[in-house]
Amino acid sequence: MAIRKVKKILISQPQPASGKSPYFELGEKFHVEFEFRPFIKVERVSLKEFRQQRINILDFTGIVMTSRTSVDNFFSLCEEQKITMPESMKYFCISETVALYLQKYIVYRKRKIFFSQTGKIEGLNAAFAKHSKENLLYPVPEEHGDEVHSYLNSKKLKYTTSVMYRTVSNDYSQGETLDTDMIIFFSPMGVQSLKKNFPNFEQGDMAIGCFGRATAKLIEDEELRLDCEAPTPEYPSMTMALEAFLKENHKKHS
Repeated sequence: MAIRKVKKILISQPQPASGKSPYFELGEKFHVEFEFRPFIKVERVSLKEFRQQRINILDFTGIVMTSRTSVDNFFSLCEEQKITMPESMKYFCISETVALYLQKYIVYRKRKIFFSQTGKIEGLNAAFAKHSKENLLYPVPEEHGDEVHSYLNSKKLKYTTSVMYRTVSNDYSQGETLDTDMIIFFSPMGVQSLKKNFPNFEQGDMAIGCFGRATAKLIEDEELRLDCEAPTPEYPSMTMALEAFLKENHKKHS
């Protein structure tokens, strides 16, 4: 089926805080309207769920932080339990960005904070070697990978994993419709959210784009038509792929 002329695009991510997003530049260039609406959101576990894990945060001497989301949800749980982090607590962060984000919750210069220069857990080798006797708490989402676990196990470090947050569908209100010519997805869960919110969804002449092979595979598995994909050798970014798609789409409808 031929794709309609794309005049409105739904980006399934939060709206950029800066007005300098390349999406806005594409909007001006092709006279296209962009709507930003996440199809998924992060939700912290309830205090009751956390307590069922039988974890006392102050039993630990170090925290392994792998994202700003884990930082937010960890300190949210601390706040609800009226827990104040002792100055002796050590923080082992996956990157400098995550380490600096701790300033939102603690006095940075007074704390023992270590971070990986590479953005990989292996970048903390020296810090973990120096502090190998710490009792570590590792906050994770409900669905998490094995990379950090494998590393902590390989170093024979004492640690406990705690599920502190999960990714859930960001539901549409009853009666809401998809008023758009194109949807861009950034995760398989975004595609699942579309199917949950609109179980009778039919693509028709609407265009679908995505970033990431896992997302592309699910789109294909759901028997939807994928019209624009990134990254590719030719188009490493979503905006580059989208620009090429819009150029071709508008040419056909001129």
